[in-house]
Amino acid sequence: MSDSTFRDTIPTVDDKGRRVWMYPRKPPTGKRAAKNAPNFFALRTYVSWVLLVILFAGPFIKINGRPLLMMNILERKFSIFGVMFWPQDFPIFALAMIAGFVALVLFTAVFGRIWCGWICPQTVLMEMVFRKIEYAVEGDAAQQKALNAKPWDQEKMTKKGIKHGIFFLMSFVISNLLLGYIIGGDALIELVTSPPTQHAGGFFALLLFTFMFYALFARFREQACTFVCPYGRFQSVLLDENSLVVAYDHKRGEKRARKLRGETWEERLGLGKGDCVDCGLCVVVCPTGIDIRNGTQMECVNCCNCIDACNSVMEKVKRPAGLIRHASQDNIEKGERFKITPRIKAYCALLGVLLTVLVALMATRQHVNMDLLRMRGSMYQVQPDGRIGNTFEASFLNKTGAELEGPLTLISPKGELVYRDQRLILPPEETTQILLVVLLDPEDITGRETSMDIGLKVKGRIMDHVKTSFMAPESAARRR
Repeated sequence: MSDSTFRDTIPTVDDKGRRVWMYPRKPPTGKRAAKNAPNFFALRTYVSWVLLVILFAGPFIKINGRPLLMMNILERKFSIFGVMFWPQDFPIFALAMIAGFVALVLFTAVFGRIWCGWICPQTVLMEMVFRKIEYAVEGDAAQQKALNAKPWDQEKMTKKGIKHGIFFLMSFVISNLLLGYIIGGDALIELVTSPPTQHAGGFFALLLFTFMFYALFARFREQACTFVCPYGRFQSVLLDENSLVVAYDHKRGEKRARKLRGETWEERLGLGKGDCVDCGLCVVVCPTGIDIRNGTQMECVNCCNCIDACNSVMEKVKRPAGLIRHASQDNIEKGERFKITPRIKAYCALLGVLLTVLVALMATRQHVNMDLLRMRGSMYQVQPDGRIGNTFEASFLNKTGAELEGPLTLISPKGELVYRDQRLILPPEETTQILLVVLLDPEDITGRETSMDIGLKVKGRIMDHVKTSFMAPESAARRR
């Protein structure tokens, strides 16, 4: 444990900077798994089924007629849990992102990097979809190594062709799924069922993303976690001695040594040997190739494969499970249980404040956004009856899913509003633009610029209002 030279390199790159291909062995499941301890790989499989169902059904699930999740950047429409958001709701988005970041910090401080191994879409798709396809076609780690080492004969070409064909097909499906989260499930179905010639640009983008996902899951793989994703490095400043991580109990396991035939555990312990029989299974099942016995490492994604492998060995040698387990450094070093530290309390308090403000913003969020801009090249107009007029370009964004109708009202000062048909109808989830003329009597003008407040009234309630300035000639201001 005192030697930390392992932190100077990563298992997936050799001394010359070349890629070291990972061949993780299948974690023990079923009859091979320990009977006296939970099998985390089986639990992860069940969790991944639920997540994959949600992931693939997400674009087509609707709440109140809106997608469960849609991030339509092109049209600047965002649906989260059936609630439609627009660019005007950016403060809510910003606060939600800050709250999410604090939640991630709190989650990491308590549970370590468990997000990466259990929930992250990259890990779920890689380990629970693409890796299992690879096992089904090419076999376990030893068979994959042998297949890659042999010359290109018919068997190798057949297996490689089948595997990479399925990989490409799955990548194409994932690309369509990503597109569904951008444009919505209904638009995706319409796009898929129409000829590619009608949307050549979109089809090209779809193929581009297909090749990107294929390269990610067929070649780049765990490098995305160790080189690209910043979370592994970020967690080093969030973890402390109280955080629960996948940890090796070195006090119980050291000194490592092979179990000799006929050697009793009393004799073994009497010689200063520990429970670790140095089988190396915890290393060969790791998808990033690390040795968890060296301590917490940036490459560890908390997938728990090493726990399953170690527990199966401990059961065979008739020793208690948990030599590798979820534990904190304080738990292993001092035998202390997890405790809620002041740091965790501070994170919880901050998250509580952020969520309270977020809920308040959501509750008071305006359903209509109104904007007024003075018409370009126009200052004021003097009407034949002596009144002064200002022309504005008014835009109204109806954020709701229902049609809204109501009049515009001049809250202050007194005057008249003239606009198309004197009737304003706002289609659902669309922007409506009109020309608006404001007419004021000279006696209601307070100066060169008069403060003015215009509102939109729907069902007797002001939905939104805008304060702006009414421009008047100097003569009208002096007359006042």
